Amino acid sequence: MHTGKLLSAKSQQTFVLKLIGDVRLTLCSTLDTLLERIFVDKDINNFVIDLSKTENLDSTTLGLLAKIALQASNHGLAQPSIISPNEDITVLLESMGFRQYFILLKHPLTTSQELQEVPQLAGSEEHIKAQILDAHLTLMSMNEQNKEAFKNVVQVLEECSDLDCQNTDYH
Repeated sequence: MHTGKLLSAKSQQTFVLKLIGDVRLTLCSTLDTLLERIFVDKDINNFVIDLSKTENLDSTTLGLLAKIALQASNHGLAQPSIISPNEDITVLLESMGFRQYFILLKHPLTTSQELQEVPQLAGSEEHIKAQILDAHLTLMSMNEQNKEAFKNVVQVLEECSDLDCQNTDYH
């Protein structure tokens, strides 16, 4: 698998986010910061997430993507779209309840706007832990199946001390 990276572009009033390779919690600070910037941009009213080159998504990344749909709904924006021609990725998205919150498409994205790589940001351990917890709480809020699937992860994250968490695998 290829190390993950993020590409983005703004085309008219649409924000395009492309995830490439194995996208994991190492990119959570980058993705979270990017999402914060996106939702203060009043010119954006639509989101397209392109997963056509995505090999793997961990649960933290899924939770951050879920935040896009929830934030879009909270801001009265259009339902976001996810392009996922990879059947394995689509099955993962559907198993997490994404079809209820996103328009799932199989066709590749074509845009005249060139995508730019998003520089990877580092975050403190505490900040990353908070992002992981928030991502999993977001997934849990999507449906009962996710609530059951991630309740133990959330419990560990909420209860562990800094020393206990240093060697914890969050996903």
